Amino acid sequence: MRDGVRVEPGTTVDLGDYPPDGTLGLDDKEKAQAATQRLGERLAELGALLAANHDRSLLVVIQGMDASGKDGTVRHCIAPLNPMAVRVTSFKAPSSMELAHDFLWRVHTACPARGEVGIFNRSHYEDVLIVRVDELVPEDVWSRRYDAINAFERNLVDEGTVVVKLWLNMSKEEQAVQMRERLATPMKNWKFNADDLEKRKKWDEYMEAYRVMLERTSTEWAPWHVVPADRKWVRNLVVSELLVDALASLDMDWPTLDGKIRKMKIV
Repeated sequence: MRDGVRVEPGTTVDLGDYPPDGTLGLDDKEKAQAATQRLGERLAELGALLAANHDRSLLVVIQGMDASGKDGTVRHCIAPLNPMAVRVTSFKAPSSMELAHDFLWRVHTACPARGEVGIFNRSHYEDVLIVRVDELVPEDVWSRRYDAINAFERNLVDEGTVVVKLWLNMSKEEQAVQMRERLATPMKNWKFNADDLEKRKKWDEYMEAYRVMLERTSTEWAPWHVVPADRKWVRNLVVSELLVDALASLDMDWPTLDGKIRKMKIV
């Protein structure tokens, strides 16, 4: 399944190769949900191992259009982890203090410490997405940021952070369904923002910005994964599998106490 969503570094990206309603060969919702639950149990164990060893970290970058399921992905796929070792950051419009620094300054300070899992619900990639589409800075500024991002993530990986990047690929039709539900459901009203409709009008521009983002920043050290997001049960299984694979790749064992400490008597 992982191979079906990974964007191979150095390749030309055609979004048509990644259908938002794809099932990646999954044909049974109940079985997929059961598999997701089993993966959650494994993720909890691996997260505990990560915290116990305290020498590596995991950064999960989640991008997607409005209503693509970023919050739901965090809620369903990250929930098995011990919340004491998880930090979720959502990057909004930069403050005056943040604008006084380079665009990655606020991002670096939010990266996970050793033994922790960091979740970016929107991320530094907004600086080559909304900044590009809404023309918030000149092209000669945002166009340089792809290389800066690649170098930044390479440094994180070299220092011991595993980076998992997820683009939740939702169709325009499904976005309309989710937005209508937000308007119709009192408990979801707070999620609706009229500005989301303005972004929706620029759907094609955003898709091109995402395509270039995937093409320019899917690297060997931090590849992108295009997750079909029209079906939540497919999304949850794919993301859970990617997170388990990322932590399992660290080949961690439970730390053992020094022999002298283990012989200490507790009275």
